Amino acid sequence: MEVRKVYAAPDGARIAYGLTRAGEPRRTLVLLHGVASNMTRWWRFLAETRLAGSWDILRMDLRGHGGSVWRGRIGMDVWSSDLAGILRSEGAGPVEVVGHCLGANLALWFARLEPALVSGLVLIEPMFRAAITGRMKHILHLRPMLAALTPSLMALAAAGIHRKTLPPLDLAVLDQAAYASMAGGSFPTDRYASPIHELRILPTVAYVQDLLAVTGPLPDLSKIATPALSLLSSGGMFGDPGITVRCLAELADCRVEHLDSVHWIPTEQPRGMREAIERWCGRHG
Repeated sequence: MEVRKVYAAPDGARIAYGLTRAGEPRRTLVLLHGVASNMTRWWRFLAETRLAGSWDILRMDLRGHGGSVWRGRIGMDVWSSDLAGILRSEGAGPVEVVGHCLGANLALWFARLEPALVSGLVLIEPMFRAAITGRMKHILHLRPMLAALTPSLMALAAAGIHRKTLPPLDLAVLDQAAYASMAGGSFPTDRYASPIHELRILPTVAYVQDLLAVTGPLPDLSKIATPALSLLSSGGMFGDPGITVRCLAELADCRVEHLDSVHWIPTEQPRGMREAIERWCGRHG
């Protein structure tokens, strides 16, 4: 059974996470969500995976998201520090880190910044700047403006000028609606990639920094020795799969699998994703 917890970061932030653990610490699987999301992204995986019988599973609301409300600076270094703090407080590590989209990029940064805490990576739709396609290309062009806007948004938030309440986002509910749409032959792309919806459930300053982070530079992959599995969608809605494969080749040890999806593999291909992660974790015996 999952226990919901809160990690008190040194700067006062409170980071919400869930931990599925039976007894003493075991090998740990960490799940990291994407842009404008939260830990409920992994609801179906957690409900169906057989790994819960032999692994601890940790999922978190990245600072600025879900139950980890924060209107100050966020980014790869901050999120990595939060995750490292949680793992050390739980006596976990080295861990397998699974991330989707922004979470996949964070997994790479975490492996570079905290290599002793990582035993493996599962990169679901990582976002490489050279591979970015579609709507996300507009964000690349807007990066200077978004970066210039961020300090003002932080200052307003620090002065108390922000929305006092934010509606919760339960990805289980959103996914169930998507299944109905998919049964009719289409995926509700606009609901999953809508700035209007995303800004409703996330502090504006956090959303802007999400966009900066997911389109930002990645670490030097040649310096990451951690073995990795990458799951890529065939649709290429936000990232060209061919270019992404070439970028991933810079990792010392990375295997790639393709799944038939637009971009949201956890929703579109939950079984294929789960089985790939279970096979990957099975290499530990």
